Amino acid sequence: MRLRYYVECPPMVRHDLYIYRHNNCRMIEYIRGELTEITPAMAVIEAAGVGYALNISLNTYTAIQKLKEVRLYVHEALVTGGRDDSFTLYGFHTRQEREMYRMLISVSGVGANTARMILSSFTTAELCNVIATGNEKFLKSVKGIGLRTAQRIIVDLKDKIANSDLAQEMPATAIGATAAPAINNEVRDEAVGALTMLGFSPAPSAKVVGEILKQQPDLPVEQVVKLALKQIK
Repeated sequence: MRLRYYVECPPMVRHDLYIYRHNNCRMIEYIRGELTEITPAMAVIEAAGVGYALNISLNTYTAIQKLKEVRLYVHEALVTGGRDDSFTLYGFHTRQEREMYRMLISVSGVGANTARMILSSFTTAELCNVIATGNEKFLKSVKGIGLRTAQRIIVDLKDKIANSDLAQEMPATAIGATAAPAINNEVRDEAVGALTMLGFSPAPSAKVVGEILKQQPDLPVEQVVKLALKQIK
């Protein structure tokens, strides 16, 4: 059952929460409003005078950082049973990123912060490709991901992704059996590190560097950085 719930707000301004029922529980589908604060890890959206703090990935940060009005798809995390109960909101620029996040946290050993770290290191399409091609090495490059966890993610999610809506949304190369062209990971990491030190965000830097190395895989680090500086916006 789907319900649209409008929060009372000042005249001429309407921000809304889209809420639906699932297993007799109310869940927030998305929050739309003014982006009042943003860091690479968190966004604050004001809707009807209430500021909602949402944990975000670097990819979402890159997509919304220059916007005034945003809509983020929400995942709610309620932890009970400890000394203090906690309620945390996670925000995603696309439904696909949120679906991938939910798949990741369903894997044993992958917690909320680890899943967000993975989605900060890869776009949803890139992660689909990594999992579909069984690329353990790429997953292990994410901080906190060891070999066993990388293998578990691939085993648990490969078929789920192929049978989910993600398979229809992603490019064919993201789900196909053919591995992506080989990229010099050492050069890539050094180039992204250099760009980060120069003040550029890691996610867009990694994307630009990856595209450069796909076209010219033999370039040295300094040439990759020079080309990236001309392309990063």
